Amino acid sequence: MARVCQITGKRTQVGNNVSHANNKTKRKFYPNLQKKRFFLESEGEWVTLRVSTSAIKTINKKGLEATLRDAHKKGTLSI
Repeated sequence: MARVCQITGKRTQVGNNVSHANNKTKRKFYPNLQKKRFFLESEGEWVTLRVSTSAIKTINKKGLEATLRDAHKKGTLSI
């Protein structure tokens, strides 16, 4: 499974490890993804999403349906 947030679209980024001698080697920065169940009130059922912790905070603040609506408008929704 790809390491991509289903709400925000955050994905793995690539960068460098830089040593004290300024040697550079490739490394990856992974998003902090969590598998979380949310209750979708309009459908009356639970949905399981793989979301970043920042997306969880947004859902807690705005609500699941509003967050899904905003993500759909931005085009980042991948469900």
